[in-house]
Parts: sequence; C-alpha cells; structure tokens
Amino acid sequence: MPRFYCPAPLAVGAIVTLPEAVAHHVQVLRLAPGQIVTLFNGDGGEYSATLDNIAKRSVSAEVKAHHPREVELPFAVTLAQALPEAAKMDWIVEKAVELGASGIVPLAAQRCVVRLSAERAEKRLAHWQGIIVSASEQSGRNRLAQLGQLQDYKQWITQQDMHKRIVLSPRGGQSLADWARHQGPQAVTLVVGPEGGLSEDEENAALAHGALALGMGPRILRTETAGLAALATLAACWGQV
Repeated sequence: MPRFYCPAPLAVGAIVTLPEAVAHHVQVLRLAPGQIVTLFNGDGGEYSATLDNIAKRSVSAEVKAHHPREVELPFAVTLAQALPEAAKMDWIVEKAVELGASGIVPLAAQRCVVRLSAERAEKRLAHWQGIIVSASEQSGRNRLAQLGQLQDYKQWITQQDMHKRIVLSPRGGQSLADWARHQGPQAVTLVVGPEGGLSEDEENAALAHGALALGMGPRILRTETAGLAALATLAACWGQV
C-alpha cells in the first residue's frame, strides 16, 4: 500500500488535500479514486485513507481510520556526521533514517573537503529533509528524524547535551559493541568524522566535554559506513534486530 507523508492535521472522517509532491507521486503511480493509501504526519501512528478526487494538479483523500503503529527504536540515536564528499551525505541520511536514527546533525569539521556557504547549506538542508521524508515513507516510519542545522564542530562539541556522546574512532580502546552489551538502552549521539577522520584536537575536545571514544572493530570503516554500522550495532545489542 502506498505511504505518503502529509504534514497536516489528520483525523478520521476528514477530507485532506495532499501536498503537491504527493499529488505528483499519485499521478506517477497512476493511482485511481477509491484506492486506499496510508498517510502519516509525523505526530505518531498512521491513517488509512481513500483517494477521493484526482485532478491534474491536486489530489484529495478521505481519512478512514487511525492505526497507532510505531516502528521507532525505544532509544533515541542522533547521528552527528561531519560532511563527506559529493553525494555521500545523501546516502548517509537515507540509510540512517532506515536504521532508525531519531536525529541527524551535519557538522563542518577541520578535515571536511566540502565547505558550504550559508545559501548552499540551506539548499542542502532542504534536499536532505526531502530524503528524510522519502526514506520514512519507504521504511514504514511514522515519525520524521529531526534534521539539525549545519554547525561548526568546535562550537557544537562544547554545547550541553543530555545524550551520551560517542566518538567513533580507531583510537577507541573499547568497541561500541562491547560497551553497548554492558549498558542499558539509552539516548546516545554518534559522532563521525569526515573522510580523513576527526583531528586529534577535535577528538581531544570531545573527550574533554565528556564524550566516549569507542571503536568499530579491527577494520577502519569509511565515513559513510561507520555511523550506519554503529546504528545497526546498537539496535542489535539492545534488542531491536
């Protein structure tokens, strides 16, 4: 059954006008009036709806039932990712959503090759927000991962955060898996460096502000692999796989 994100109040019996992007998707899929779709607005649960009117540029649907279905991890995981090259960030955002990340924070670190102006950063954030929506529709999530503003690593690492921060580093003496097996499920923030990794000064700054440095095993993972592997590791260790 097609699933669509509809950022509007949803209630049983209401007839809602679907967003323009969803209307276009309905047209592409050649859906017809009377067909059932699933809608969600990020507030929790999902709604069965019947397509009502399909015009050239607009589509409406009648909400039929609410289902309190959730597939969220029972612990919050934020991925703080230093910007990688090219389209790698697109991949990271998409897969992080599929694996259950509750938040994604893009960071500008010392060794980042990509440098975004304020205007380009806004455009990239809008693009990544679209990826979050698409990945949520595909993966069955009914709540959107929160996308943070692009931040300078040195400023971000000094901010107070209630979540335990974990810096993924080859220098970590303990593995993430071993640490997780001895901890109860909890909110964490995974910090991943760019292609060249975080600098020694950046790692030291993280540790000075209470972060843990943990490894991912004997092999060195790429920046686009490390955070995703860590997400999967936590889900496996804390009973979600």
